[in-house]
Amino acid sequence: MAGPVPPPPLAQFAGSPTRRFYTGGKLDRALGIDDLRARTHRRMPRFALEYLEAGSEDEATLAREREAFGEWRFLPRTLVDVSERTPARPILDRPAPMPVIIAPTGLNGVFQEKADTALAIGAARAGVPFVQSTMSNDTIEQVAAVAGLRHWFQLYVFGPDHIWQALVDRAAAAGCEALVLTSNSQVFGNREWDARTRASETRPSLATIANAAGHPRWLVTTLGHGLPSFVNVIGFVPKDHHGFFQSAFWIREQMPKSLSWDTVAKVRARWPGKFLLKGILNPEDVKLALAAGVDGLVLSSHGGRQMDWAVAPLDILPRARDIVGDRMTLMLSGGIRRGTDVLKAIALGADAVMAGRAPLYGLCAGGADGVERALAILHKELCDAMGLLGISRLDQLGPHLLEPMRAL
Repeated sequence: MAGPVPPPPLAQFAGSPTRRFYTGGKLDRALGIDDLRARTHRRMPRFALEYLEAGSEDEATLAREREAFGEWRFLPRTLVDVSERTPARPILDRPAPMPVIIAPTGLNGVFQEKADTALAIGAARAGVPFVQSTMSNDTIEQVAAVAGLRHWFQLYVFGPDHIWQALVDRAAAAGCEALVLTSNSQVFGNREWDARTRASETRPSLATIANAAGHPRWLVTTLGHGLPSFVNVIGFVPKDHHGFFQSAFWIREQMPKSLSWDTVAKVRARWPGKFLLKGILNPEDVKLALAAGVDGLVLSSHGGRQMDWAVAPLDILPRARDIVGDRMTLMLSGGIRRGTDVLKAIALGADAVMAGRAPLYGLCAGGADGVERALAILHKELCDAMGLLGISRLDQLGPHLLEPMRAL
């Protein structure tokens, strides 16, 4: 089972006693994201955990996302008045209680029914944006109906132009604040774990079925109304490919290998609101983005699920900030598990971060309430870490408060 790189053993205990995580249903007893993750592993069948946790091939990119955060150490200031501090910071020129956004994740219907709406409800309660995926299992309009939500939409370009144009127009009509175009998924990452859960392209293995049958609560709350559907795009899929697996593979095959900066320009011309480009990991592409008319970039490895042995977003964040200066919003997605991760990203140049797996652990642990709990944990950790670091506002952060543990 793939997962975040475990922390080293505590030196004072030499790995003993074994630390236990809370896996019960009282969400207020979940003290860290790892508690929500532990409950997720207790509740979800193996194939759903593989989908949530795994990366591509050797999962080196996945591991690097967490390792990169571990290679920076804080230089805390003391004897500083931190009695009044706030992690509030604007996101795309609008106030937010912290610089955190729920990242786009597709096929959340394998975790529970109406999962995308639950994520949106949790985000709205916490006051942070939620990015709905093209491959979500609730409609754009259903998510847009969540009261108080800062609703963003993530776009995959696939098939003829009229498909992405229709999705863009629907997102605009639904009042989405921002459009996030994913740039690094035209060739699907080699996710071997996915193939191992299936006996064929369209049929799960007997072991997968047997394991899922051992999770009756998941069966009732997730598959009670059948397998999830890619409801926002299923109308574009040929009728003989409307099955769950058939539609997923058909959409994957329609991803154009010709996606280019010309495509970015076409989307920019059609979309009336804020426009972000997600999936950048090369400084040369950061430079090209400056001339592309986008409002911001999201440095992202797609959760370690695309190119293996790639750099982590945090690795190129300082160079990306040097390139864009204050001319563009710069965000990071990948590896966020602690408030200290958020602090490091902001100190190294990010305006905000996107968290994917952390709120999904909350979703699996307790639906919308679990999502809200995950975000509350990050907010508390962020505020506490600011006090320990000796700052009252996030604009006081910078590289001067970090020390690299390796030559960069």
